[in-house]
Amino acid sequence: MKALIYKNNQISLEERKNPEILDPKDAIVKVTLSSICTSDLHIIRGFVPRANEGIVLGHEFVGEVFAIGEDVKTLKVGDRVSANCETFCGECYFCKRGYVNNCEKGGWELGSRIDGCQAEFVRVPYADNGLVKLPDGVSYKNALFVGDILASGYFGAEMCEIKSGDTVAVIGTGPVGLCAMMCAKILGAKKILAIDIDETRLEIAKKEGLVDYVFNPRKIDVEKEVKALTQNRGSDGVIECAGTSETFELAWKIARANAIVGVVAMYEENQILPLPTMYGKNLTFKTGGVDANKCGELVKLIEENKISTDFLITHIFKLDEILDAYKLFENKPQGCLKIAITN
Repeated sequence: MKALIYKNNQISLEERKNPEILDPKDAIVKVTLSSICTSDLHIIRGFVPRANEGIVLGHEFVGEVFAIGEDVKTLKVGDRVSANCETFCGECYFCKRGYVNNCEKGGWELGSRIDGCQAEFVRVPYADNGLVKLPDGVSYKNALFVGDILASGYFGAEMCEIKSGDTVAVIGTGPVGLCAMMCAKILGAKKILAIDIDETRLEIAKKEGLVDYVFNPRKIDVEKEVKALTQNRGSDGVIECAGTSETFELAWKIARANAIVGVVAMYEENQILPLPTMYGKNLTFKTGGVDANKCGELVKLIEENKISTDFLITHIFKLDEILDAYKLFENKPQGCLKIAITN
């Protein structure tokens, strides 16, 4: 099969042997659509030390079950499925508490520690947990982002413990930020504020009806504007999806006292909490890799037309063209959100 291989901070499209069942809980999925994630770029740039050399990249995909191990209970060959970006056993200390990113036998494995999905076929460990069967009314396109960026957006919104009527600020209007906005609204936010320096993406957020206000830090004083909208308190919750030192600082500055800052961004360098300056705001920071344990619920929301991520696909490439797709995604021309790779 054709597969995108990562080695020595470079990628290449190569021929690889088709994956096989290695454990009775495995499934082999024939990949229909996959996508490129910013974390794939982090691997290539050397910012993910746990990533193994020589692996097939990719962890965001949908497809058809091609083969199953004898212990797989909820799936059969031919099922249409969406994949979770995380591998988790469902039985360890962390999994039982919903912390699937910290599974003692898994975590972010696909496309990092084991071969991922930017190929014709992929092996999925613990398939009963890692794959969600798609209802007839949900297309592959509809479900492509369920197990990664949509789950990440939901994770960020959920971390903020949103209450009905809250004002929630989302920093970064990339794909994860846009997903965080729609999830924040689902969870009860009354006002959603989008913050970004990319005017095109701010316009997309407005066009899709995901936000109430948009702010560009290069044009206005965001901290002042947020306080003006919130009776000088600040935002009830802040979801940081951008991943720079400037946006990390902005996140705690625009949060009201006793607010929660949910950080879902992946940074390429350490960030500093200026605790003396922040003293008295009594902020709670929640951070980390997505606990993608709500994929079934997200598929249901898509089926009920309460969430749609279809607009995020701005470019489509064939697997044979994936090297060109990576170049485009890395350069991020205006209007580029997510790239779908077809097999």
